[in-house]
Amino acid sequence: MSFKIPKIPPTTSKGIRFPNDLIEQVEDAIRGKDCTFSAFVVAAVRAALESLEEEENSNVQ
Repeated sequence: MSFKIPKIPPTTSKGIRFPNDLIEQVEDAIRGKDCTFSAFVVAAVRAALESLEEEENSNVQ
């Protein structure tokens, strides 16, 4: 397998208001890790969308 330079997907900035306690929890979770707040939120949203899709698929069958 050869190394391929990853492509950065296009992004759009969105202003989102978070409750302060949620911001603190995310910051605590990523402290000392190689992760940004934005990367954490994107991963969490992807996981939530996958979960919703799985739930919808299981309800259809």
